[in-house]
This record gives sequence, structure tokens and C-alpha cells, in this order.
Amino acid sequence: MRHLQNLILNTDSYKASHWLQYPPGTDRTFFYVESRGGVYDRTVFFGLQAILKAWLSRPVTHADVDEARDVFAVHGEPFNEEGWRRIVDVHGGHLPMRIRAVPEGTVVPTHQALMTIESTDPQAFWLPSYLETLLLRLWYPVTVATLSWHVKRTVREFLERTSDDVDGQLPFKLHDFGARGVSSAESAALGGMAHLVNFRGTDTVQGVLAAREFYGEAMAGYSIPAAEHSTITSWGRDREVDAYRNMLRHFARPGSLVAVVSDSYDIFHAIREHWGRTLRDQVIASGGTLVVRPDSGDPVEVVHRCLTLLDDAFGATLNGKGYRVLNHVRVIQGDGVNPDSIRAILERITGAGYAADNIAFGMGGALLQKVDRDTQKFALKCSAARIDGQWVDVFKAPVTDAGKFSQRGRLTLIRHRDYGTWRTVPIPHDIETADAMPLEPGWDHAMETVWENGVLRRDASFASVRERSEAS
Repeated sequence: MRHLQNLILNTDSYKASHWLQYPPGTDRTFFYVESRGGVYDRTVFFGLQAILKAWLSRPVTHADVDEARDVFAVHGEPFNEEGWRRIVDVHGGHLPMRIRAVPEGTVVPTHQALMTIESTDPQAFWLPSYLETLLLRLWYPVTVATLSWHVKRTVREFLERTSDDVDGQLPFKLHDFGARGVSSAESAALGGMAHLVNFRGTDTVQGVLAAREFYGEAMAGYSIPAAEHSTITSWGRDREVDAYRNMLRHFARPGSLVAVVSDSYDIFHAIREHWGRTLRDQVIASGGTLVVRPDSGDPVEVVHRCLTLLDDAFGATLNGKGYRVLNHVRVIQGDGVNPDSIRAILERITGAGYAADNIAFGMGGALLQKVDRDTQKFALKCSAARIDGQWVDVFKAPVTDAGKFSQRGRLTLIRHRDYGTWRTVPIPHDIETADAMPLEPGWDHAMETVWENGVLRRDASFASVRERSEAS
């Protein structure tokens, strides 16, 4: 597995030949990242710091260069051994480039530059392109954070309409069930952490650990004791009620929550007979809150029916907005959950007079795995190169797909402080860096230098990321 940690080999094969393909006289290049549209009209920028700390904080060594040289020699690609040796000898293995980006947690409309990458050593002009494969994987945490953020907006909408306690409940309304459904532990870490930008509930331990490792957050998410089918069905159908009683005995305490999957056989019978009659007094006496989990059937129909049956058994209280809030019990729906079904469920139950307080959601594959780079049409493109001392615009404009037109010039992102308008604008050729670029009155720079020549210039806390996301 040591080979998988070599930064030089964390690239696409054809990248190894690209240093030979630029025009003679090229000594600098400039790239940018954007979402070219997609499912959502804005994205939550997140995850760059994790990638930088995980991959760029360790200097490249001559041993890394040796290994890469040998791999590419057999693999069939040329290799820029001299260029990489120079990075080790001249720069101590640190990569000579500058990365500017919007602060993490910022919500930005699509079709705007989110990050720029530029070379800083004339003899390493090829480096930003070489790192495209690694850096563009930023699409994944950004897309998960974006999906989660938009679900949060949906849930907030229904809480504000039907609940007396919006802020207290909202952080725990979408629970991450996705760890087992992702392709790797790294995906669980990055995706699970991205979800935690917006919510506090998770069963993805890797996400909690990643937030600690890369953003210094001691504990980013929380969970509760919960049953799975094996811990219920191992008791047998005839002893189903004993399985439930055992859950209450171990975990139901004043102020606590305990989640019990209840559809192993017949969830409606389980609610009517086991929870609603046999165990009703024990649930109430425990002082805790029982969270019943359906896990099959049509989510909209099943959730509504479960709430009705639990209302019959435990009763409900009308809140200040005239909606029913169940006594002692709640429901969590974790099967068939996606942004569309969440809205459909909330429409159904609030239309029936039940507050959004009564339901929480668990999302697994639809949260962490059912996304790809095209969900938000992410791209990393070259937009400028300095050739023979002159900056030239670099762009693509395929006649077969206007959606793939790329932006041109050295770019930066600005925002109007009064109107909230965003603009991606070119940096004049006579200005060395975007930070030195003067702006018209009312406009502010929306990007900052986060990485420069091997040094992390901005070390964002997880709390600051959450604050920006919430403020948007």
C-alpha cells in the first residue's frame, strides 16, 4: 500500500507526458475549478483543506521520484524525472504553486470559479496540470456538502411552518447512514465529514475522525443506541416483543433516545400491539423517547400510517402552530430516503396535521454514494499560460457542446458586499497576483490564498466552515 501514498503516482497515466506538449517558451500556467451547472444552482465549497493536508503536506522525495520513474518506464509513458528531481532539490520536495479558493463553507452559485491553481516556478509550469486528477476529487466533498445543505433547506422550510423549535431540532434531522454503501474508507471519511458541515447526526465514524484530523473538530457528530434487524430477529418472531423490551431495558432513560427497527415482520402490528399496548407503560415510565424505524414499503405511505398508529397509542400535543407532536415517541425513516422522498414525506405528514418534529431521516447511499462528478458538472481547466513572457488566454469552445465552454484568462472571484452578486473576472496582465488587484467600489475579493509553495496559508476550523454554510 506504500505505493498508493506516492503523490507523483496519484495522477492519470497520460499526465506523465504532458510536460512535453505545451508550446516552447511556456513558463507559467493557470487553472481554475468550477461547477458548470448540475442538479443544484449553488454549491457548498468544502474539502480542499483535507486534500491539501492529506497529500501535499508531505514533501516529495527522491525515493518517490525513483518509484515513479520505474513505474512509468514499464507502464508505457515518458516521465519528467528532471522536473521532479528539481522540485526535490530546489524546493525541498514542496510543490511550487499557489492555490486560491473561496473560504470553506461558502455557498457559491454555479458557473463561478471556486478555486484557482497556478505555477510559481518557471521550470515547473506543468505542475498544476499534473495535479488535476488529485485536486479535482474536490468534487466529491463539495457535492455531498451541497446535497446535504439543500436537504437542510427543505427540512428547515417544514420546521418553520409546523414546529415551535426549529434551531434545536434541525441539526439532527438528517442522519448519515452511508458508511457501508460507499466505495472506500476514504469516501466515508470525506463524504461523512462533508455531511457534518450541515448536520450533527451520523453513524459514519470515519467522517467524525476526518473532521478531527483535518479541521481540528474534537467531535463533529453524534449517534444514539439503535437496533438492527439481526438484534431483533435473533429473538425469533414469537419473542419479538421481548427483543423490544430488551432495548428499553438497556437504553431507555430519562431524556434519552433509543431507535428500534420495527418492520422485521409486521410494523403495523408491532406498533399497535407491542409498542402501543404491551410496552406502552414501560415506554412512558422510562422517561426516554422511543424512535420507531420503518425500513420497507413505500416511505410516504408507511411513515404517515406509522405516525397515525403511534398517535392512537401514545397521543399527541398541539403545538403553538396548531400541529400535532407525538408524546414519548418519534419516527426515523432510513429506507428509500433521498431529497425528493424527504420532501414528499414532509408534505404528506404536515398536510395531515403532524409537525415535522415527529420525523427524522437517515440517508445512506443517496447521500454519500449516489453522486458523481457530473452531479454538479465539475471541471478543472487551464485558462491562461505565459509563453515567451506574454500571458495568453487558454480556453475550449466545442461546437458540439456549449455547456463545455471554458473561461479564459487568469481569474478570480469577487462579490458585491451589498447585493451579494458574484462575478468571475480576469486579472489584468500587469498585476502579478489577484490579491493585489484593485476592485471597483462595493466589490470584495471572494478568494484567498490557501496554499503557496508548500505552506498552508489558511487553516480553517470546522466551526468556521459550519458558520459560513449556515449563514448562507
